[in-house]
Amino acid sequence: MDPLSRAVRKSGADAYVMFASSRDADMRYLTQFVTSDPFVYFKKTDENGMIIISQMEIGRASRESTASVMTRTQAGLPEILKTEKDSWKATAKMIAGQVGKKVLVPPNFPVALANALGEFCTVAVDNGTVASMREIKSRDEIKAMKHIQKITETAMGVAVSLIRHSAVKKGILYSNGKPLTSEMIKFSMHSFLLEHGCTAVDTIVSCGEETAIPHMTGTGPLHADEPIVIDLFPCEEKNGFFADMTRTVVKGEPSPEIRDMYTALREAKQLGISEVKAGVSGSVVYQVVVDFFKERGYESDTRGFVHNLGHGVGLQIHEQPPVGPAGKELNAGSVITIEPGLYYPGIGGVRLEDIGEVTKKGFSNFTKFPEDLIV
Repeated sequence: MDPLSRAVRKSGADAYVMFASSRDADMRYLTQFVTSDPFVYFKKTDENGMIIISQMEIGRASRESTASVMTRTQAGLPEILKTEKDSWKATAKMIAGQVGKKVLVPPNFPVALANALGEFCTVAVDNGTVASMREIKSRDEIKAMKHIQKITETAMGVAVSLIRHSAVKKGILYSNGKPLTSEMIKFSMHSFLLEHGCTAVDTIVSCGEETAIPHMTGTGPLHADEPIVIDLFPCEEKNGFFADMTRTVVKGEPSPEIRDMYTALREAKQLGISEVKAGVSGSVVYQVVVDFFKERGYESDTRGFVHNLGHGVGLQIHEQPPVGPAGKELNAGSVITIEPGLYYPGIGGVRLEDIGEVTKKGFSNFTKFPEDLIV
């Protein structure tokens, strides 16, 4: 019995029900069908999943979805709408007619639909079964993630090349006679990614004082002799999987503080990687790096190392398992990042991030990009 069927049976429900678009990672995982409009998915114990969609999507869904397909007409929605004008209640009645008297729903199930569904059946909330299923990647999924990581590294190379070949005028980097800005770097990387079927949002290209704030996306001209943090995490549109990586570079001469921070950072990343393997808790891996930084004189509080050591990656950029204080036992087949960082206002910040697979023997690193600070 598959994990979702077990969850349904354990809860005493008749079916598991979702209502979301394929932007929801769980829905995409369960159906492999991609659409921007929300649709219904339900699965009864030991039965194949079923989706209920509009008539106009039946042809494509029948080809693409791994679930069985039913139209809203077949599910009786037009007839229901003749007497029920509230769309949430009508949808709830349609679902109830297919699934039985008790349903199990995900934590992010729409409240309005849950309330309406409660008029026809008992609604219980699942504790994240599908997210746990997504945590362990198949070999095909691992292959897909390695592929997008290669594309991501090439895009990172575009950014680093622009910085490396820039000219310095009065402390500002120039490219083709114009100030080299955070926006120009992002545009160059994003353009390359689009050409290769990938999209990226919230890309970080921060410089100088901005780098002391971990997720400052960055804006304006880049400066010589200051750290530039580049954090890129695109999604491949065809399969929905993400990659993730970060590099920190300096064009010119970094300050002694940044040099020392970066030296400690590289050692911390390798230490963290060396601790990863199936059966080890993510919280233990995190604490090893915290202890290492403490020995080097770097805090792990409101400054210094201020975030988790890593996170799961897949159909979401942040998913199970966490590699931090709340980290659980790591499982073989999980794909995680290891990304220590150090951040000090008035000095700047540095971060390195690799992505790879947890195995029984250790960490299979997908990331091959250089870690040179000075370019």
